Amino acid sequence: MEHADLIEACRMHDRQAQEKVYDLYCKAMYNASFRILNHSAEAEDIMQESFIEAFEKLNTFRGEGTFGSWLKRIVVNNSINHLRKKKETSSLNDETIDVADSENDDREYSENLFCRLEEVRNGIRNLPENYRMILSLHLLEGYDHEEITEITGLSYGNVRTTFSRAKQKLLQLIMLSRNKQII
Repeated sequence: MEHADLIEACRMHDRQAQEKVYDLYCKAMYNASFRILNHSAEAEDIMQESFIEAFEKLNTFRGEGTFGSWLKRIVVNNSINHLRKKKETSSLNDETIDVADSENDDREYSENLFCRLEEVRNGIRNLPENYRMILSLHLLEGYDHEEITEITGLSYGNVRTTFSRAKQKLLQLIMLSRNKQII
C-alpha cells in the first residue's frame, strides 16, 4: 500500500492502516519528544497521545507537507505543552534577554564542534530544560528561529539568545567531559 493510500485508509479509521502508520513513525516521534523532555516515560506518553490526536484530527492534514512533518509538529507542540504544564519553562518567559548577534557564534560553534556524536548527545541530555528544548528544536528537529518562536510562544530575541547560550553551555559540557576523560 502506498503512503498516500495508507494515510487515506487512516482517515477512514482503518485500524490496520493506523497500526502501520504508527509502526512507521513511532520511533522518530518518540525520539523527537525525548529530546525535548529528556524523560523516557513522559516521551512515550506524549508520543502515544500525539498519535491519538493525529488520527482524530487527520482531516486537518492537507498534504501540503509530509505526513511525518505534520505529525512531528503535533509531537513537538505536545512535548512543549507538557513542559509548560510542569512549569519548567516559566523562567524563560520571565527572563529579559538582550538579543545577541550569533553569526560569529554559529561559525565558531560549527568549527569547534568536531567531537563524537555521543559526546553531543550526553551534553544535550545534561543541559537545562530551556536550553535543551531550544537547541533540540533547532539542531535536531530542523526548525528555524521563527518557527521556534511560533511553537514556543517566546520572543524571537529570547529564542536566538537562548539558542546562543545553549550552544555555549553545550560546548562547556563537552569540554568538561573531555577533561574528565583525560584525568
